[in-house]
Amino acid sequence: MISQILLLLDEPQTNQVSRLIGEIGELIKPVVLVVPAQFGSMSNSVQATPSSPKPLPFTQSIVATLEPWVNLTRVSRFAGTMLVFWPYAWALTMTARTANVPLSRFFYLLFWGFIGASLSHSVGCVWNDILDRNFDRQVERTKKRPIASGQISVRGAVAFLWGHLAIMLWIIRDVNDLAWKIALLTMFPLAGLYPLMKRITYWPQAWLGISMNAGVFMAWAFLTRSVPTSAFALFGGTWAWTIWYDTIYACQDKKDDVKAGVKSTALLFGNSIKLVLALFATMMMSGLILAGILNNHQLPYFVLSVGGGSVYLVAQLYAVDTDSPKSCWAAFHRNGFNLGALIWSGFFADYIWSVKGFQPAFSDFAGGLMLKGS
Repeated sequence: MISQILLLLDEPQTNQVSRLIGEIGELIKPVVLVVPAQFGSMSNSVQATPSSPKPLPFTQSIVATLEPWVNLTRVSRFAGTMLVFWPYAWALTMTARTANVPLSRFFYLLFWGFIGASLSHSVGCVWNDILDRNFDRQVERTKKRPIASGQISVRGAVAFLWGHLAIMLWIIRDVNDLAWKIALLTMFPLAGLYPLMKRITYWPQAWLGISMNAGVFMAWAFLTRSVPTSAFALFGGTWAWTIWYDTIYACQDKKDDVKAGVKSTALLFGNSIKLVLALFATMMMSGLILAGILNNHQLPYFVLSVGGGSVYLVAQLYAVDTDSPKSCWAAFHRNGFNLGALIWSGFFADYIWSVKGFQPAFSDFAGGLMLKGS
C-alpha cells in the first residue's frame, strides 16, 4: 500500500487523489462489510469478495448492510408508530388539562412519549417477525421480510430486540412506581404474548388493543400517580379503535391467512365485517364522549374530537373496500395520521382553552347573552 502511494507522487495531482481514494476504499471495505454472525446473514448484494469484478461503492455497501435492519423495525412505515403514540398523546393532553401542567412540560413529555412509541412499535415488529417467520413465508405481503427471507438470523434479531428494550428501560428509569409497573406490564407480557394470540383465537386484535393503548394509563400515572375513571373510559374507546383499524389492516391478508392457519377478526367477521366495524366505531366514540364528560371537557373537544372523529369514521367506513389490499392499507394509514391527529386536535384545543382562560371568558359571554335575552 505504501509503495503504491509513493508511485502516485509522480502522477498529476487529480489522478493521485482519485487513485488514493480508491485504494483507501478497497482497504477498509472488508472491515465495513464484516458483520458478526450473531447479527444475521448479509444480503448477497453486499457480500463482496476480493474476486468480485464490480464491488459496490462504499456508501452503497453501508446502505445495503443497514437496510434489512431498518426494514425489520418498520420505521419507514410510520403509521404504526403513530397508532401507538396517539392514545398516549390523547391521554397526556387530557391529564395536562386536568392537572394544569405548563405547556413546556407538556411538550417535553409529549416528545419522550413519541420516542417511546417509536421504540415500542419497533420492538413489537421485531418480536412479531421472530415468532411469525414461518407464517410470513406463506403470505405474499410478508414473505420478503428480513427474517422470513433469511436476510437476518433469529439470533441477530433477538440481540437487536434486546438493544431496543434496553433503551426503553433507560427512558423510564426515573418514573414513579405506578408508571414503572404499567410500563413493564406493557413491554413484556402484553406485547410479548400478542403474536401467539393469532394462533389460538380469532380475536388477536382484542389483545393487541390492550397492549397498544396502555399508554393511556401511563400518561395519567406519569403526571398524577393515579388512573381515574375517565382514563378507563378513554381506554375503552381506544381499544375499540384498535379493533377497527387492525381488522381493516388484516383484510389485506385474508386469503393467505386462511392457507397459513392465521386467525384474525377479519376472517371472523366475514361478510358482516362492515356492520361489525360500525359497532366498534360507535363504541370508540362512546368511550370518547364518556371520557370527555367525566373529565369535564368543553366545546373544542366535543366539536373536533367527537364530532370530527365521528364524521371521519363514517366516511372511512363508506369508502374502504375490505376486499382490496390497497384500499385497506390506505385506510389503515389514514387512521395513523389523519384520524389520530384530528382527535388530538380537539384534546389540545380544549387544553389551550383551559390554560389560557378562554373557558371562563366564553362562559361569561354566554351567560351575558342569556341574561339579555331573558
